[in-house]
This record gives sequence, structure tokens and C-alpha cells, in this order.
Amino acid sequence: MSDTTGTPSAGPAGADRSALRADCGSCFGLCCVALPFAASADFAIGKDAGKPCRNLRSDFRCGIHSRLREEGFPGCTVYDCFGAGQKVSQVTFEGRDWRRHPGTAPEMFAAFPVVRHLHELLWYLTEALALPAARPAHGALRQALHDTERLTLQSAPELVEFDLAAHRDRVNQLLLRTSELVRAGVRGRKKNRRGADLIGADLRGADLRGANLRGAHLIAADLTRADLTAADLIGADFRDADLSAADLRGAIFLTQAQLSAARGDAATRLPPALTRPAHW
Repeated sequence: MSDTTGTPSAGPAGADRSALRADCGSCFGLCCVALPFAASADFAIGKDAGKPCRNLRSDFRCGIHSRLREEGFPGCTVYDCFGAGQKVSQVTFEGRDWRRHPGTAPEMFAAFPVVRHLHELLWYLTEALALPAARPAHGALRQALHDTERLTLQSAPELVEFDLAAHRDRVNQLLLRTSELVRAGVRGRKKNRRGADLIGADLRGADLRGANLRGAHLIAADLTRADLTAADLIGADFRDADLSAADLRGAIFLTQAQLSAARGDAATRLPPALTRPAHW
């Protein structure tokens, strides 16, 4: 979105990122229909893309939402559409749902994951613009935010056809630059564990300040009391990782879904934009 002078504005992504948080009441249950999942430890049953989950009610609400973990659906509790569900439901398709207008279903279900990826980029870009250390990149980040928001407002056919991978690559270069600027402010040698296999690793009390943990596999790792100040956590897999008493306050590119996939406690210190998961 642009202001009246033509200068890119923060748009609906806003500093508080409120438009990038899921509003299930304004969505047509798209994550419960459009996406496939396989029977596993995360999902008690499997289903194909485009097929409604058996737990989806006629009002597009989940019939077992309050007991998803107990019913064998922990994968649902950690999924985050970053607000793409309500964008596709209420903006792209102007409130026409796939049940009353079945002809919309194929394009709606195809557009949803594209907008979800774009909204995730908006989340990271908005965070990057709030980081003082990234000021040298703010002009390019602001333009990328504007361009990405504009892309989310395309028609369904345009969303499905445009080159998402190329756009993600361009934005990722800016996010990498942001990461380097932020982590450069941390004294001492920074660990580069990008994409590292840290499954089940003993990282209790580890000094991970300024570390590059992009895409690291931290499944079931013990990060109790670890200091992750200014660590780049984009894409890190925290499933069943122990974050008890860990300091995540200054970590960058951390999402609510990553926290929800992990374990923590009342002593875990979180960034202000994120909330303590109910199951901790």
C-alpha cells in the first residue's frame, strides 16, 4: 500500500503485525481444507488437499479446537497462516465461501498457500524494519514490504501464476543482510550453525548470542537457559526442543509457530510480539 505521496507505507502489516495474525472467525477454514496432511504423530488421520478435515464444522470452526493435542492433532496447534486465511477469504474472494460458491474452491485452495508464504515474508520484513541495527537496509526493506503487500492483493489467477520462488529469493537476500547487520553488533565470535543437525543436542546454558541458526534442526534439543540474543532463527525447527529459562528476547525472525512446536516454562523470556504457548 502507498500513502498519498506515493511513498511506500507500512500498510496493513503495521509495526504491531496485527493483520499478520490469524483471525479464524473471518476465514473459511482454509487450513482445514486446502492443505493435505498425513497420519502421523502430528495428525491422527490423513487427508488430501482440497478435502475438508472431518473435524471442520459447518460454520468453518474446528469441532475439537480446545482438545486438539488430546485428540492427536498437535500439528494443528502449531500451524500459523500469518493472517492469510482471512485475506484470501475476505479480500481475494470478497466473502464468497467455497461451500455456498463451490466454483471458487479450486482457485481459493490454490491461492491460500501462496498468500500464506507472502504473509510470512511480511512478518519478517515488518520485524526487520523495527530493528535499529538494520537501518542501512530500511529503504530496501520498506520497498520490499510494499511490493509484497501489493502481491497479496492480486486476483486468485494472478496469485497462482506469479513466480513466488523468485520473489522469496529477493526478499531473503534482504533478510540475510538484516541478519548480518544485527548479528555484527554482538561482540565475540558468532557461531554459524546454519542448517546444522542439532537434533537432540545438549545446548544447556549455551552462549548462542548472534548465532546463525537459520534452518537448523533443533528437534528435541535441550536449550535450557541458552542465550539466543540476536540469534537468527528463521526456519529453525524447534519441535519438542526444551526452551525452559532460555532467553529469546532479542532473537530475530522467531515465529509463534516455532514456539508452539517447542517446550518451555514460565522462565522462558520471549520477544514482545510473541506469546507464551498455552501448553507450556
